[in-house]
Amino acid sequence: MADPYCVFNSEVLLCLSLLCAVIADDAAFMSKLAEALTPTPSGWSGSSFCDWQGVKCNANRVTSISLASQELTGTLPTNLNSLSQLTSLSLQDNALSGPFPSLSNLSMLQTVFLDGNNFTSVPEGCFQGLTSLQTLSLTDSVNLSPWTIPSELTQSSNLAKLDLGNTNLVGSIPDVFGSFVSLQELRLSYNNLTGALPKSFAGSSITNLWLNNQKGSGLSGSIDVLSEMIHLSQVWLQKNQFTGPIPDLSNCTSLFDLQLRDNRLTGVVPPSLMSLPSLQNISLDMNVLQGPVPSFGEGVQFALDGTNSFCRKDVGPCDVRVTTLLDVAKGFGYPLKLATSWTGNDPCGDWSFVVCAEGKIITVNLAKQNLTGTISPAFANLTDLRNLYLNGNNLEGSIPGGFTNLTELEVLDVSNNNLSGDVPKFSSKVKFNAAGNDLLVRSGGSGGGTTPSNGSGDAPNKSRNAGSSGSSFSSALIVGIVFIAVCFVVVVVLIFKKRHGKFRRVNIQKGRRVQGFEGERDTIPIQVLRRVTNDFSEDKILGRGGFGVVYKGELNDGTRIAVKRMQYSRSSAMGSMGMNEFHAEITFLSKVRHRHLVALLGYCTDDNERLLVYEFMPQGTLTQHLFYWRENGYVPLSWKQRVVIALDVARGVEYLHSLAQQSFIHRDLKPSNILLDDDMRAKVADFGLIKSAPNDVNDSVWTRVAGTFGYMAPEYAATGRVTTKVDVYAFGTVLMELVTGRKALDNTVPEEMSHLVSWFRRILHNMENISMATDQSLNLDEGIMESIYKVAELAGHCTAPEPHQRPDMGHVVNVLVPLVQQWNPTCTHEEEGYDLINENTYYAMSFSEILSGR
Repeated sequence: MADPYCVFNSEVLLCLSLLCAVIADDAAFMSKLAEALTPTPSGWSGSSFCDWQGVKCNANRVTSISLASQELTGTLPTNLNSLSQLTSLSLQDNALSGPFPSLSNLSMLQTVFLDGNNFTSVPEGCFQGLTSLQTLSLTDSVNLSPWTIPSELTQSSNLAKLDLGNTNLVGSIPDVFGSFVSLQELRLSYNNLTGALPKSFAGSSITNLWLNNQKGSGLSGSIDVLSEMIHLSQVWLQKNQFTGPIPDLSNCTSLFDLQLRDNRLTGVVPPSLMSLPSLQNISLDMNVLQGPVPSFGEGVQFALDGTNSFCRKDVGPCDVRVTTLLDVAKGFGYPLKLATSWTGNDPCGDWSFVVCAEGKIITVNLAKQNLTGTISPAFANLTDLRNLYLNGNNLEGSIPGGFTNLTELEVLDVSNNNLSGDVPKFSSKVKFNAAGNDLLVRSGGSGGGTTPSNGSGDAPNKSRNAGSSGSSFSSALIVGIVFIAVCFVVVVVLIFKKRHGKFRRVNIQKGRRVQGFEGERDTIPIQVLRRVTNDFSEDKILGRGGFGVVYKGELNDGTRIAVKRMQYSRSSAMGSMGMNEFHAEITFLSKVRHRHLVALLGYCTDDNERLLVYEFMPQGTLTQHLFYWRENGYVPLSWKQRVVIALDVARGVEYLHSLAQQSFIHRDLKPSNILLDDDMRAKVADFGLIKSAPNDVNDSVWTRVAGTFGYMAPEYAATGRVTTKVDVYAFGTVLMELVTGRKALDNTVPEEMSHLVSWFRRILHNMENISMATDQSLNLDEGIMESIYKVAELAGHCTAPEPHQRPDMGHVVNVLVPLVQQWNPTCTHEEEGYDLINENTYYAMSFSEILSGR
């Protein structure tokens, strides 16, 4: 009998030998990786790879590699999947080339960021067995050979973010999204995808859907599936070939950004779209939409220009005959051929397929037009109709019984379709032809027929959703367990904090991270913020933004603060984007100090709460004083105040672009992000979309298009490429608003005036027109008009169509300084010195010091 002791020791030795082997595999790969990369990454020296900068290990096994934005070149070793304990891989924004490394069977891998490299191909089976994968991002990998969305990704059931934008994808979007029960962000923009939207989008958890700007023929078919994607917050489908009507999106209550321009959409804009509670931005231009011009609520930025077929140029109802014929077209699914020919508000003008006599529609001839759908009961509202030809199409359903009420009807030809049901009893004078409809019942019936279902496929969708409930339950169980574990850790941390001082300052060294953020700021207990805002009561609200609500708070010593409560939760439709803004604001404001940038005093992370605490700006936003001064009971801004505000903002943006240690691009400069103190001095706020600027001012950086329409530079909106000149364009738009008192986009004025920049630049061709374009609330005299002319001219330069034609912000400041000094030429330096003294004193205090009154 074998000695048990020896058996045990042999098993131990075997395990040790296997462990040594896998550790050796990690060491061998890391050695190859170091040799493959040029230049050798900073901090990659010594024999212990676990001590290399950007490498994390657990028991000498590599768990994380982070080498983002280091200008690395070279080809990655093919056996990257030998790092079996790898959980995170971040190599984005380098110049790596060659085949994409296989990640197959890395069952612990959770996040992959490989954006912006020069990989040439994706090996087959590369994403096999990634059962823990949560984020996969390859954006802007433009050199990849054509490839299709890999089917093996369905094994990654925990995938929450899939970003394959601008990666040369071809083919259709596979109908596999029932497998992605956790997916929230899907970006497939700027590829060569074709075909229809997959039905499995219905019922998904997707909040951000970006399929825009396909480079080939583009995606096509209906967008009806959006109506069943109730978690949507942002949808970009522009620059495709989608057809049919806009569906009812009333269940998409979190939808704030809908981009549908440059498609072939038809039909009437549904009223439910205009009443969506969260909608902020929408573009419908360059489609073939019909019916009345839609009217969106206050604060919604929208675009309707281009090839649309609205019945009128202004808001108002269509002619009753037009409304009836559009109801007819609805039964056919609003076919494109009708949308392109049925334009204007007079169907008796030059509408195809319609014949009139004395303004009355007597004939509709739609024979052999390849129509599908059903025959609309709305035909019965054409009370003068004599002849109706619908033969030779693919129509289904029944013949509406209301047709028997058409007293003038003489000819009804519905032959050679796929109609069914009872045939209504027509009078003997009607020449009725229904041949070729084998399912019609000719026994006669009442005249009250209705249009049957058009077989949209709702039942299969419901069945699929029910079938996915098991996997949803499994994911929910896993999420629940993780949530309990996280809660336990949070409780332990809170107890530790409470025992070691409630308002202890966070002491960190420059460059270290605390809770994922850089710099030095105070973490603030949630109890304090609840107390000073009366538990975030409605009467404390200062304003609402795209990612949260801002509340006013007051400390015990009377110091006022502003508390921004982000919209964040694991199930929130905007949670991911709100968290991105939360990270961006803290990271950015921890690096900069300037008297014309709003100061961040601290932040709080508590379970699902994400809160930012700023200095309080008592006079609110420039928007309130410029556009809504009557409603708020304010005195209109004088020209002197406007120029001072413009200079303050220019100095803040100049600091961002060229005076800070690192250059930044704001990307969302607008009046609502310009805050005013009691002296009506301005500070730039809201840095959630801030982006690091490239070192070379002539270079651009590609990013997701974000910001506000009306202030967005044309090259940025078209390509997603940004330079500091996009802020210059936005600043020029603000200057125009200061001169005119008008908003950047305004649907309450004639169409040719609705886009402020386009209209104002036309005005600039004759400077004498400027006086007529200025805000009527201004008291003008000769001296002020001279200043207005200079600001108007500067606004024109800032909004030049090409970025290189726009000045930098240093030049802008130089133009504005003399305009301010004409009122206060002697004490400018004294005032700036006073600002700097107070600024340094203020920023030297922590939030805990403010709380304690020191």
